[in-house]
Amino acid sequence: MKTIALTNATIIDCTGAEPAEDGSVIIEGDRIKEVLSGQPGNLPADSEVFDCKGQTLLPGLIDAHVHIGSVEPSFTDQQRHNFTSVLVIKSVKILKETLDQGFTTIRDVGGADPGFRQAVAGGLIPGPRLFVCGRILSQTGGHADGRLPTETYNPVEHAAGTASGIYDGVDAVRRASREQLRQGADHLKVMAGGGAMSPADEIDTAQYSLDELCAVVFEAENAGKYVAAHCYSDRSIRNCLKAGIRTIEHGNLMGESVAGEIKEAGAYLVPTIVTYEKISSMGKELGIPENNIRKINQALEKAYQALEIAYRAGVKIGSGSDLLGPMQVYKGTELALQARVMGPMGALVAATRTNAELIRQANNLGTVEAGKLADLILVDGDPLADMTIFQDYREKITLIMKNGSIYKNKL
Repeated sequence: MKTIALTNATIIDCTGAEPAEDGSVIIEGDRIKEVLSGQPGNLPADSEVFDCKGQTLLPGLIDAHVHIGSVEPSFTDQQRHNFTSVLVIKSVKILKETLDQGFTTIRDVGGADPGFRQAVAGGLIPGPRLFVCGRILSQTGGHADGRLPTETYNPVEHAAGTASGIYDGVDAVRRASREQLRQGADHLKVMAGGGAMSPADEIDTAQYSLDELCAVVFEAENAGKYVAAHCYSDRSIRNCLKAGIRTIEHGNLMGESVAGEIKEAGAYLVPTIVTYEKISSMGKELGIPENNIRKINQALEKAYQALEIAYRAGVKIGSGSDLLGPMQVYKGTELALQARVMGPMGALVAATRTNAELIRQANNLGTVEAGKLADLILVDGDPLADMTIFQDYREKITLIMKNGSIYKNKL
């Protein structure tokens, strides 16, 4: 197995420990063999050695809320205007761009089927390691029901893009869950509350009955998987917790009491503040309807307060972006936004160690430790002093390594 040594780096291992200066990491094959203070000892003669002086070494970033199939600003209109093949091709471009941003692992929460995961793992296309849920499950009039109130045609099961289906009743959601699991989904995703970008609901509403949510969780857990749920309001979050849902996506309208309930349940919260910031500031020029921007601003108004409430309550907080179309290039900004509440190290840990735990990959990913997969990035500078460094990824991220293979090298 080939040996690679990264030397003289400031190492932020994202275990929560303080940065270690002038450290070295030895990679053998696809794994980290050793993390050292100072220079390595004897290395094999054919080892590749990189001097990382002035650079900060981190684990590869993880984004726990991505839609690689959200290829245009409106995830409902894109399904009307694009052939399935075009949606797939645009998704492939987003995958490459995501890896370019230093995200070596992502969790897609609606749209990507297991074929994308297979294509990346097999080297057919460049991209981060993928965990997928296949189609999103939504009720009639729910957040993934893209029909306008005036449209009365029967909903369809989308095959690509923001792939989703409308399933009402316990039997229907059970069948839909089993179908995604049959195809190899890593987790399931339900729309348990209203959304900003859908045409027929408000963000403070709850969706799906408790019986329906419990059916989805039952099927997921039977297969050794878990459920992620889109929701904002206390009522929708409580429904999810009662059903045993593992990850609460967004949660912008939560109050203090429900934050305590999330902590008690051992569930994870995945904030996605950057998507609200970007849609609010860029939405009009991108042609997003005013009603959608109104709801986005309603969610943005409470986003930082909700994050602070959850942080104070001791909730396990991950990190996600949830960006759409041309805004997908701003994934790194989420870290800077979360740092406003959680501090720089807190935001880094959320996007690495906590996200690895969330996707059940803590033994392989999320920290710079011996035995972990060699997913690593180098940044030119100190992210703890300037979290915007991740957004300047083309210049500031100088090395990207995934599975021990170097994808980018600007040293």
